[in-house]
Amino acid sequence: MNDGETRPAGAAGSRRKDVRRNQQALLDAAAAAFVASGVDAPVRDIAARAGVGVGTVYRHFPARADLVIAVYRHQLDACAEAGPALLASSPTPHAALERWVDLFVDFLVTKHGLAAAMRSDSAGFERLHTSFLDRLVPVCTELLDAAVAADEIAGDLTAYQLMRGIGNLCIGAESDPRYDARRLAALLVAGLRRPPQ
Repeated sequence: MNDGETRPAGAAGSRRKDVRRNQQALLDAAAAAFVASGVDAPVRDIAARAGVGVGTVYRHFPARADLVIAVYRHQLDACAEAGPALLASSPTPHAALERWVDLFVDFLVTKHGLAAAMRSDSAGFERLHTSFLDRLVPVCTELLDAAVAADEIAGDLTAYQLMRGIGNLCIGAESDPRYDARRLAALLVAGLRRPPQ
């Protein structure tokens, strides 16, 4: 009798894991598609990248805005969690900052597309923007402080200033395939490095 009760619970737990895995695959695929083609990337392309059917995309995210917001939150979490992990695994704090800025640029390209997708919900977009600043400014501050402490960069730049500058470099990147915002952001971060003494 106990076995009969644990099987359904185990099956339900396994099903929840599959749903979470599918959702993660969808969010990763949608993020990649949005970076490559903007937030208007065809749903069939996102489904193909994720290895699921189009119906699965619509089952999880009935409206495009739902998908874009979910990708935004997913990338925000990934970007916030990446800072400390990169500091721990990179050869130098400046190298960690460079790698983090790559993630940040991908996130910003999606974020700029989100504004267009959420035209009718400006309050919702403002809440997401506030969350963005609350989560990412401290992460960027930690990366900059570590690079300053290692004497790799000067200490006269705030995280907000750097993030705002990178944000300005990303404007329009989602709609212009000839423009590589990541390259410009990399040049900006390389320019922060102190010359060897």
